Amino acid sequence: MVTASTVQIALRGRADECAAIRRLLEQADGGALLCHGPPGSGRSALLAYARREGGDRAVLTGAGLADEAALPYAGLHRLLDPVLDAARALPTRQRRLLRRALTGGECPSDQRLALAAAVRSVLAATARDRPLLCTVDDVDLGDRQTAWTLAVVARRLRRLPVTLLLTAGVPAPVDGIPAHRLRPLDPHQCRALLADRRDPPPPARVAAALAALGGGNPQALTDLAEALTPAQWQGEEPLPDAPPADGALGAAYRARLDRLPASTRRMVLLAALDTDDDPRTLVHAARSVGLTVDALAPAEAAGLLRTGPAGVTFPHPLARTMIEAVAPLAELRAAHLLLAGAHGIGPLRRTLHRAAVADGPDPALAAELEAVAERTTERAGAIAALRRAAELTVEPARAAERMVAAARHAWAGGDPAQARDLLRRLPTAAAGGPVDLLRGDIQLRCEAPGAAVATLLAAADALAPTDRRQALLALVRAGEAICVTGDHYRYAEVARRAEALRGTGDPPDVELLATFATGVGATLRGDHAWGGPALRRVVVLGGRLAGPAPGPAALVCAAAAGLLVAVDGAAHHLAGRAVASARARGELSLLPRALELRAVAEYWLGRHELAAETAREGLRVARSTGQDAGAQVHLGILAVLAAVRADRATALARIAEIGDRAAPGSRPDAYARWALGVLDLVDGRHADAAARLAALARVGTGRGQVLVQVMATPYLVEAAAHDGGRPTAALAVFDHWASSTASPSRRALAARCRALLAPRGGAEAEREFRTALRLHPADTDRFERARTELLFGCELRRSRRPRDARAHLHRAREAFLLLGATVWGERAGEELRAAGESVGAVRRPPELLLTGQQLHIARLVAEGATNREIAVRMSLSIRTVDHHLRNVFHRLGVRSRTELARLLA
Repeated sequence: MVTASTVQIALRGRADECAAIRRLLEQADGGALLCHGPPGSGRSALLAYARREGGDRAVLTGAGLADEAALPYAGLHRLLDPVLDAARALPTRQRRLLRRALTGGECPSDQRLALAAAVRSVLAATARDRPLLCTVDDVDLGDRQTAWTLAVVARRLRRLPVTLLLTAGVPAPVDGIPAHRLRPLDPHQCRALLADRRDPPPPARVAAALAALGGGNPQALTDLAEALTPAQWQGEEPLPDAPPADGALGAAYRARLDRLPASTRRMVLLAALDTDDDPRTLVHAARSVGLTVDALAPAEAAGLLRTGPAGVTFPHPLARTMIEAVAPLAELRAAHLLLAGAHGIGPLRRTLHRAAVADGPDPALAAELEAVAERTTERAGAIAALRRAAELTVEPARAAERMVAAARHAWAGGDPAQARDLLRRLPTAAAGGPVDLLRGDIQLRCEAPGAAVATLLAAADALAPTDRRQALLALVRAGEAICVTGDHYRYAEVARRAEALRGTGDPPDVELLATFATGVGATLRGDHAWGGPALRRVVVLGGRLAGPAPGPAALVCAAAAGLLVAVDGAAHHLAGRAVASARARGELSLLPRALELRAVAEYWLGRHELAAETAREGLRVARSTGQDAGAQVHLGILAVLAAVRADRATALARIAEIGDRAAPGSRPDAYARWALGVLDLVDGRHADAAARLAALARVGTGRGQVLVQVMATPYLVEAAAHDGGRPTAALAVFDHWASSTASPSRRALAARCRALLAPRGGAEAEREFRTALRLHPADTDRFERARTELLFGCELRRSRRPRDARAHLHRAREAFLLLGATVWGERAGEELRAAGESVGAVRRPPELLLTGQQLHIARLVAEGATNREIAVRMSLSIRTVDHHLRNVFHRLGVRSRTELARLLA
């Protein structure tokens, strides 16, 4: 258990429980609360917090003791012992009943309620002069008679100045009183706790790994912080596989297990080590030593595990790990051997159990582990097998290969922390192409894209003599890192090296990688005559990749190539295939990038809502797989999508999430600045918008986010043209690129840009606007077409041709309203009124008027939820819900819950 000395640490992440305790202490009437959770979750710390917050209250403390579990009312005796003098004032019958129970006598079943009434009377008498706080820790460990009596008393405390706080390890040792389950801390809370515990705090990636290792358990994190070496704390050495067995949490689990019968302990250990999906494995292993699953009943009653038709499950994330960590070595070896010999166990599990008891290097067993890892589809099992194979391998080079293979599996499966940890287990001299390729990939997507360039180029050099496919993949990833950081001028080196690796008769995927790198290099230097055909060849090769699930890496390149030559439909299809392939193969490390490309394709296709949905999915995947750099890119895309639709609140919220974590000049930073520029444009700050968008890249130098600025150029031209500016260089780049494509939408945008820069009211402007409207695809470009109609209508109205302007403005307004772009619809309506047309104002939807939390609360109210139910569901106080709801009513202009429900319906 966590002791009171660690109360400040354990209270991280316990804001709701602390608030519930404070409310209970503040109310005039009495009340009770139960906090339950696994060892180390902070139960005792919460009781210590309550005693500190109790002020001048009288305090009674108690705790359930396993040694006294067989002694009826032992816990009650220890709780009431300091105030037993108050029992003298009880009626004779109650006094005798209480004395009999507390001195070891039995309490007849028909007298149990009377005994509870006597206990209540003692507490009431004690609270006569000042309010009373009773805290009872681990009520489930002590005698059941005390637990039952306290439950009866807890339900009858109204109108008494008595507060009763109980803790337990199982969900419901007492019934009928409010309960709080102590959940694992989230990653942010884990980082804060680790920073509290040791100075300086660990690096972010180490904190994330420790949060996962500790399962969000406060005591586990505390034990780890105390046990790690300085090198481990800084991420320079591998982390342990579990919290220390000799820490406070290990002691708590050891004590819990020691209270169980020997046969139960043996079965619990077997269950903890048996990760096979077939419950028959455990049954067979137990039967071979004369045990049955019935022996697990005491452990289930203690809340350690659960049994069911599907087998044994452990309700707390750390239980399985800690049971193994504290087991004696002899018992651990015996359990592994039992499971290895169980009937029906699969080859992977059988080999892993055998390997767990190996004393030293075993080349034959290592080869067997590698073989089963290659055959299995279970990624976690493959990682464990390859890692153990490396540990059992004699030759250092072969051991390094197996450890790198394990790390590659971990990275592909979306666990960069484990991949880094496995790479740190390599000898210092173990480097080379495969290691650098993996390290560079992790740097690119998780840590520092700028540092990834050198790592990946070194990997390409090392791999080129033996594996051209992997060397080209390293070059493509280096090129991606260059584009993310904005140093596009460096791509020439990537293209040169890729051209040198090109061979005749290469397989399609190898040709695709080489052609992609050289095609991107030509495009970035403005040589579209060479780059365009090369990238279109990549799109064709991507479409020809055979098999039900070709590798996502080649499909990602093909999708990116499609975007660069503006074949949006093909790019969207290829990105969708890359997403499906990454999922089918379990290569989660590439999934955020594939989703990024699909979102960009959907942006160009005018499917903004779908693009936002894709980017939100990409953000979730990137965050869940530790890809901070990828998450920032998706936040940037979401910011741009919101800004383009004039959704200021959402755009600013996404930009705030990026914060200062994005390096200046990087792709996420450029997306954020693009979004801010569009918001400036929407608000009429044209000079600010133009300056912000022009600074995205330095045209002609290859520095800055050239590709992002190309996407933002239509907004840059619109902003600059309003004040007579002429961003000639940026428009020349966009126009040159658009004319090199066969895309009507890009050529339409280029024509619109030329129209905006043409002399006002002249024939050239009208001709270019009409060219743009003719080129805009009617089926896939409705938003940009509506924007062109709006800008053309504005041009005609300002040229004193209001009648001609109205038709365009009407079409723009109608399209915007159908697309849900309400602010742009309002803008078109304003122009129509200025052109002499009478149109009503557009009512803005709740999504644009409310914050995300306010909208969530409003929808719950519309579903009929009460404020109390909303508070419980959203982990808020009722007062906070009331405050948000008042703001919702004010912003939406409604006066009742009924009106709100009608509006949201």
